[in-house]
Amino acid sequence: MMRIVKGNEAAAIAAKLAKPDVVAAYPITPSTDFPEKIAEYVANGELPHTQFIPVESEHSAMSACIGASAAGARACTATSSQGLELMHEMLFIASGMRLPIVLYNANRALSAPINIWCDHQDSISARDTGWIQFYGENNQEALDLMLMSFRIAEDPRVLLPAMTCIDAFICTHTFEPVDIPSQEEVDAFLPPYKPTHVKLDPDEPMTLGPFGVPEYYQEMRYAQHLAMKNAEKVIDEVFVDFERRFGRKYSKVSPYMIEDAEIILITLGSVSGTTKEFIDKMRKGGKKIGMVKLTVLRPFPSKELIPLIKNARVVATLERNISLGYGGAIYADLAGILINEEKRPLLIDFILGLGGRDITFNDLEEIVKACEKLIEGERIERPVWIGVKKELV
Repeated sequence: MMRIVKGNEAAAIAAKLAKPDVVAAYPITPSTDFPEKIAEYVANGELPHTQFIPVESEHSAMSACIGASAAGARACTATSSQGLELMHEMLFIASGMRLPIVLYNANRALSAPINIWCDHQDSISARDTGWIQFYGENNQEALDLMLMSFRIAEDPRVLLPAMTCIDAFICTHTFEPVDIPSQEEVDAFLPPYKPTHVKLDPDEPMTLGPFGVPEYYQEMRYAQHLAMKNAEKVIDEVFVDFERRFGRKYSKVSPYMIEDAEIILITLGSVSGTTKEFIDKMRKGGKKIGMVKLTVLRPFPSKELIPLIKNARVVATLERNISLGYGGAIYADLAGILINEEKRPLLIDFILGLGGRDITFNDLEEIVKACEKLIEGERIERPVWIGVKKELV
């Protein structure tokens, strides 16, 4: 069924279709529509078996999800920006306890100063917490990736939490047509959650996530790492099954016009659509430019990326984040996987679109000009900041 919905509602509909046992959430702009819709679904009987827990903070929201998941429940939540950072301590605990919680994150800039608009600093700051990370380009991807997050996270080969991220306001508050599958179709794709390891039981008291002494702690972290590596295969399998059932194709990385591209732009989130339009324009002018969109950031899709980008002359990462004093986070990941390649492109990171600033064709043209200078042998200090009003600094 096709409906016109905001990104927040698309994610909430996906959660409803997944039939969660527990949803714990604290409202925060711009993801508040999600818990509001879940509360509405519970109140009007659309989710008769779901316990909605309105809590006093995002830390408590994740804590409640951890308790529920440890008791064997399918649990999910939603947040954004400062809320995700307030959860930060508990993100590690959810992953360390191997609990397949699903989180919807509306990507929003971090304070200070207070800013409610889009960038990716919040979820990028959480990329090392042991959570699988998906990034949607639009509202359809928000719904689809949320559904797949439950199945991937709950797979016995994985058992790690997963978050689906979309851009604040650009997606969360924009109405788009979204193809919503039926409950019967989703039930066939996503069966009820059955815990595969011990769970909390009042009749058999136990401790989960206990004191980890040096003799065991490293092995537990290694097991998490193996689970994240296992997720690579599981993600591929679920993407294939999803396409077979619903007709929409997903992959960890999506190339666009890269076959002969001398310059490849790496994108994340909604800027991917703008970049495709820009590339179409540049191609008409004879510019050999391509793009690779990342849908999965963790586990990092190294083996899929390297063949796509290694023959380009320049690979440029479009970063809506900044590792202060260093540069873009995705740049760092790419540099790491390319370092041992005999043939590798020049690599450069561009910082732009922070705090919700629009990313325009003019910005992308500036990026291409910088890449062309690199090809000509000019040295450019990175990271390159695009659109900074230096008179305000």
